[in-house]
Amino acid sequence: MSNGIKIIRTWKGWTTIENGPIYEDMLINEVFPTVKRNGVDGLEKVSISTKKMNDEVEFFLVLQFDSIDSVKIFSGENYEKAYIPDNAKRVLKRYDSKAEHYQLKGELFL
Repeated sequence: MSNGIKIIRTWKGWTTIENGPIYEDMLINEVFPTVKRNGVDGLEKVSISTKKMNDEVEFFLVLQFDSIDSVKIFSGENYEKAYIPDNAKRVLKRYDSKAEHYQLKGELFL
């Protein structure tokens, strides 16, 4: 299914300071393991970055897929729509309604 063009999907969400660790744990131990169990084999890598602000934590997620077809398996035909399970919505304060998509051109490890 892969055409050799890897896709990077980015998305941001925000929690309260208190919910930051809860959401991070949820991503690592529930959300993405469930995605893989549900057959999204083309999801190759997930990076979770955070930035603590005055009264909230910003989460910046970077997902790497092996193809746009795998993104569609993950998120549906309307793949730009953010994928947020209901349990995650309960701990998020706000979030981007859409994800951004890029073609991966290369990685440099220096």
